[in-house]
Amino acid sequence: MSQVLQQLLEELANGKLRVIDLTQPLSPQTPLLPLPPQFNNTPAFKIWELSHYDERGPAWYWNGFETGEHTGTHFDAPIHWVSGKDLPDNSVDRIPPRKFVGPACVIDISADAAVDANYLLTPDRIRQWEEKHGRIPAGAWVLLRTDWSKRKDPKEYINAKENGPHTPGLAQATSALLAKERDVLGVGVETVGTDAGQAFTFDPPFPNHYLMHGSGKFGLASLCNLDQLPPTGAVVIAAPLKIVGGSGSPLRVIAITP
Repeated sequence: MSQVLQQLLEELANGKLRVIDLTQPLSPQTPLLPLPPQFNNTPAFKIWELSHYDERGPAWYWNGFETGEHTGTHFDAPIHWVSGKDLPDNSVDRIPPRKFVGPACVIDISADAAVDANYLLTPDRIRQWEEKHGRIPAGAWVLLRTDWSKRKDPKEYINAKENGPHTPGLAQATSALLAKERDVLGVGVETVGTDAGQAFTFDPPFPNHYLMHGSGKFGLASLCNLDQLPPTGAVVIAAPLKIVGGSGSPLRVIAITP
């Protein structure tokens, strides 16, 4: 075993490194992204019992389940959006697994989101963060801390009004900067999707999806516990299910942090 891997195991064992779960529970109560009625909406998570140490299976307990690819804490692959439909290795089964692991850059806009539910992360805010913490490296996961996951009431979490959902996100220019000039792995958010709630009104609509996936980048949605991570110094592992041709997948996202 390499010295690096041996040190990793030792520091996990002695508590110098911690494993933080960035994943929200997946259940029939998991909030769903609401689309207008003319579009197919993702089905809610459903689970049913197959046996529970009984006549259906005397020595085992197991369940069946069904859900959409983009339910709960989930991974968005490039093929999820029309801009990424013709890229190579664009579905979850074809993405090289080394791309599921990268350093975390956590940008905290929770105070801004508490005042303005429609707050957008700007390129200037990125540059301010970099002045303090260093340039965002290529191959990083950029995680947007909003504390939105602390909203446990599904209605407050989706925050839908007469004109649609109101949740924070990234300005179009910010997504372009991260995808093109910083070459990140992707972005992760605490909201139900990687675009702001009002992004359907932007030009193009849902610009983070359009720019990120068109650049071969990924998305992580419905994260939590970002308040337990430092701005830099953590490593994120986000590995989706290997669904053949899949546009995304629920997944268990973890971070290893001092």
